[in-house]
Amino acid sequence: MDVPEVQATLFCDVLTVLEEKHVPYAVSGAFALRQHTGICRFTKDLDLFMTAGTACEVYPYLRERGFECEVLDPVWLAKVRKGEFFVDLITGMSNGVIVVEDSWIERASPAVVHGVETRVLAPEELVASKIFVAKRERFDGADIAHVIYGTYPSFDWDRELQLVGEDWEMLLWSLLLFRYVYPAQTHYVPARIWRDLLRRLEKQITRPDPQAKFRGSLVDDNMFAIDVDEWGLDNVQENTREIRLRQMKALRKCLCKSAATATRPAS
Repeated sequence: MDVPEVQATLFCDVLTVLEEKHVPYAVSGAFALRQHTGICRFTKDLDLFMTAGTACEVYPYLRERGFECEVLDPVWLAKVRKGEFFVDLITGMSNGVIVVEDSWIERASPAVVHGVETRVLAPEELVASKIFVAKRERFDGADIAHVIYGTYPSFDWDRELQLVGEDWEMLLWSLLLFRYVYPAQTHYVPARIWRDLLRRLEKQITRPDPQAKFRGSLVDDNMFAIDVDEWGLDNVQENTREIRLRQMKALRKCLCKSAATATRPAS
């Protein structure tokens, strides 16, 4: 994957700092896609997945080495910059539904990225990170289809169901696209998974919940803004983000308390 030398140096330097400090993280984005599918494409950034707690702890390390660190959205995204290039530190998805956990990092696969021995997200976590990327300007359905195609038959479907949880319909939507694109490879998704998800769908259709909330904003709050702003439907994303922000506030408070305790002189 050819990138400008300055950009490659930034990527290498950030990865080296994290490795030296034994930071638990995993590379995602184009590098993980290449690892699992062989697809190479130019990327202007490097996506690093880590827990929110880990992200808070790495900022001092990176600033000491001359990087600018900016939290763009406390729910999920920070950027590490030098010049015009940057590295994304990602702790979840922008809608607050998908959150990076320790298990994501523990399951990552060994890889070499820009000469640094590191690891990339496992395919199941990579898919989970993409199921809500279904916006007008960006849609990751093709990436999901390629990961499923490229990792057959080793893909862990039980893990995938665990990751998506109650948002299994978004996974089913992605699988229907996979089936449409690769009809001869329908069996790449095990029959038991098809049966399970389709039974769930049939149950929901047969006995819909009249109190179920509108969920369009979880997919894209811009495309479904009219539903919230003019039609008065629920803004579920606002609620999930508020929950996540409260969690982040509590986490930062806990980390600050721990840091203060660690630096307090012994009596």
